[in-house]
Amino acid sequence: MKDSDLKELTAVEGSMEAEIIKSKLESFQIPVLLRFESAGHIFGITMNGLGKVSIMVPESFLEEAKKILAE
Repeated sequence: MKDSDLKELTAVEGSMEAEIIKSKLESFQIPVLLRFESAGHIFGITMNGLGKVSIMVPESFLEEAKKILAE
């Protein structure tokens, strides 16, 4: 999976929600990369955008991933 092929599906506050979404998408064989905002991840802060986690998927899976999350 190349970074240039990845698109942001959504962004959430905190790693727990991100991991749940990642697991759900992977159960449908959709590759997922989580991008953590570094300060929030290091210090465990989840306010004012510091705990932001971007959920990234390959562009070819983006529409399918959106439908899965909408369910």
